[in-house]
Amino acid sequence: MPPRHHPLLPFVAALAGVSFLSLMDAFMKEAALLIGAYTATVLRAFIGAALIAPVWLSRGPAMPSRAVWKLHLTRGVVSAFMALTFFFSLTLLPLAEAIALSFIAPLIALYLARVLLGEVISRAAIGASVLGFAGTLVIVGGRIGQGKFDEGAALGVASLFVSALLYAYNFIVIRRQAQVAGPLEIATFHSGIGGLVLLTLAPLLWETPSGDALVPLLAAGALTVAGSLAIAWAYARAEANVLVPTEYSGFVWASLFGWLFFHEAVTVPTLAGTALIIGGCWLATRPARPAPVAAS
Repeated sequence: MPPRHHPLLPFVAALAGVSFLSLMDAFMKEAALLIGAYTATVLRAFIGAALIAPVWLSRGPAMPSRAVWKLHLTRGVVSAFMALTFFFSLTLLPLAEAIALSFIAPLIALYLARVLLGEVISRAAIGASVLGFAGTLVIVGGRIGQGKFDEGAALGVASLFVSALLYAYNFIVIRRQAQVAGPLEIATFHSGIGGLVLLTLAPLLWETPSGDALVPLLAAGALTVAGSLAIAWAYARAEANVLVPTEYSGFVWASLFGWLFFHEAVTVPTLAGTALIIGGCWLATRPARPAPVAAS
């Protein structure tokens, strides 16, 4: 079997994509602390588009159809505010803690699929939601118990929940998008549309960037492109329920990068809450067992 057709390649590509995006989160946290989450998010989007658009255009692509344009626009708008709220939360919460809380997105996606697609919510999914909610309470409760749940932390958690809700909807869009457009096209429109959408808020939120933020922003833009390409390539070649668990490797990377970049320790409540949330996500995404065949 040629290596390009190996069934493990999409899984490996998704893992690599998560690691790229986790490192991007660390660089974005540094940039957001320097120049504000809004300015950092806008500049990251345009840097990413500037890096990937020439590559896509050099291939002489056909312009997307109206249906594909609709998917690009939908994901671009959703991703713009998903990114803004997430990077804002990073300025208020430790990196590993923010990533851990963001893992509730797959559980939220179950209920969005019920509302938007009419899918049935199984008993396992309900149990998974209970575990995920319990994990969230453990993480937040750990902060309260340590006397660290101040106004800033509360705002960070609220912002993160908004981001998780948008990310859950993103799960529904990305699979359809990956089936009708190539990774280069997806990455180009994802960054470009997201940046243009956020730019409309510039009169209210723009801060003049400092030179110190240039290096982390360039790194974040390059890592965004690399991560988006890897994940889009993977989702075009494997089912979402196979690849979604790779998202949880992000906690390991976030713990490492949070410690290396910002000297952030991972607390016991964060570890315990993460285990509950991941357990819930595993319960929700594992395939159902086939019904036993009655003996004749």
